[in-house]
Amino acid sequence: MTLWRRIVVERRILIVPLAFGIVVNLAIYALVVYPLGVKSASAAGRAAAATEALKAAEHDIDSARALVTGKIRAEHELSTFYDEVLPGDLTAARRLTYAALPALAKKSNVQYQQSRYDPEKVDKDERLGRLHIRMVLVGDYEGFRRFIYEFESSPEFVILDNFTMTQSDPAKPLVLTLEMSTYYRSGEHGN
Repeated sequence: MTLWRRIVVERRILIVPLAFGIVVNLAIYALVVYPLGVKSASAAGRAAAATEALKAAEHDIDSARALVTGKIRAEHELSTFYDEVLPGDLTAARRLTYAALPALAKKSNVQYQQSRYDPEKVDKDERLGRLHIRMVLVGDYEGFRRFIYEFESSPEFVILDNFTMTQSDPAKPLVLTLEMSTYYRSGEHGN
């Protein structure tokens, strides 16, 4: 009889329960412990995914709140612009520039020649109207620079659309033609 066979025969009382215990442990591991471990790992993965989804949702909420706050601020600033910066009507827009531009020309040491005010036709439901102003000045280059600087620095809401500087004869002064626009509240939105 071989050594292993002899050990098995003599120690059968210990080996059979030990072998049975090993088989039962393997069965319990395969049927209970391993599936629970897999379930636990997938639950941990779902929990991590849920945590990431929660962070993304909180970021989206913060972004939405910031958007709402920005929109409210923009609406307030736009309302302030319409109510406080823009002239209330065409007459106020003319008044804004009619005396101020020639006075600015005189202050800048350029000669005011002429100006033309052309209001654009405004539909009844439009909120803004545009007053186009064409102004002709005569003087030297430095005076024109001063005029444009003062014009751009002034608080009135007038936009310099275009300007042209010409000189027909070197002996004559420069001629500056300015194209400007100002806007005003129109229709039922005006005063």
